Amino acid sequence: MNSVTEFAVVIVTQNMTNHSQAPEGCSRNNVLKTVVFPVLYSLLFLLGLSLNGLAMWVFFNIPSKSHFIIYLKNIVVADVLMTLTFPFKILSDSNIASVSLRVFVCRVSSVVFYLTMYISILFFGLISVDRCRKTLHPFVGTDSARLTRRKLLSGAIWCSLFALVLPNMVLTNQAPPSPHFKCSDLKSELGLKWHEVVNYVCQIIFWGNLATVVVCYTLITKELYSSYARTRASHIGGARPRKSRVSGNVFLVLAVFFVCFVPFHFARVPYTISQTRDMFDCALKLFLFQLKESTLWLSSLNSVLDPLIYFFLCKSFRTSLFISLRMSPRLRGTLCRTPTERSTRSTPLGDSSSSV
Repeated sequence: MNSVTEFAVVIVTQNMTNHSQAPEGCSRNNVLKTVVFPVLYSLLFLLGLSLNGLAMWVFFNIPSKSHFIIYLKNIVVADVLMTLTFPFKILSDSNIASVSLRVFVCRVSSVVFYLTMYISILFFGLISVDRCRKTLHPFVGTDSARLTRRKLLSGAIWCSLFALVLPNMVLTNQAPPSPHFKCSDLKSELGLKWHEVVNYVCQIIFWGNLATVVVCYTLITKELYSSYARTRASHIGGARPRKSRVSGNVFLVLAVFFVCFVPFHFARVPYTISQTRDMFDCALKLFLFQLKESTLWLSSLNSVLDPLIYFFLCKSFRTSLFISLRMSPRLRGTLCRTPTERSTRSTPLGDSSSSV
């Protein structure tokens, strides 16, 4: 009888402990986290691995003869690394992973994910500057010295961001307090402070690049409108030139940037504060977590959408892809030419938007 009583006391104590750690209605282990997001990330993993694997294979056959290609090569490497982190997140979120694997996700996999995200954001900013330069000054060439500087800049970006996030790995060094731990539970006190600092640095990176993208595409829009007005005036009484697809291609980078990165950065600051400071109740913490996870999936979608940029904005990529697929020269010539190249070469659009 005493044994039964002791067993009952242990069960009640464990239930009370679990209830205090995860109050009813506030547990993160709901259908959204354990079922919906793992399925969505599984789809992204399959598509991302296929598309980015193909893109990396194609880019190996393309010489780095322009700033644009250098930036795209860096983005495809970042996307491949990001895609490789998805299986760990899938296993962790679906509660299939062991405790040690979940610790690995917190210490390494998640850090690599965010590292590649901000590398992509920085290169999106550089691509926007390059597209703006090519649109405003389409006949300015690129020499080997400029290409070398862009390669050094690319290396500096990778090294700087890795140095920024490395302490997040090192300072995530605490033992899990229970099987139902959060990543913030594994961070030391200094680790929590550094995590908050990194968050604000990443916010500066994002908002700085957002401003760059907006300014560059404002100038691009102005130039497109002026070019359209000039071309329309020169074709009075003639057929209207076809430009709608070219304009859409030009703004593809802008669209991907806003869809993938903007929502997450509106959600990340309050979520990080809720992780590092004890100033929110359980229900609000859960809401901020779910909002962060939803917008984080949109950021992950970037790894699938980027190949569209490679195909529609990079003529060298299209040409190399079609050659790799062994298409006939006649069909390659038809598919590789954009509507602008088939209709007119009198504006900077022909080279700035898609012929790299």
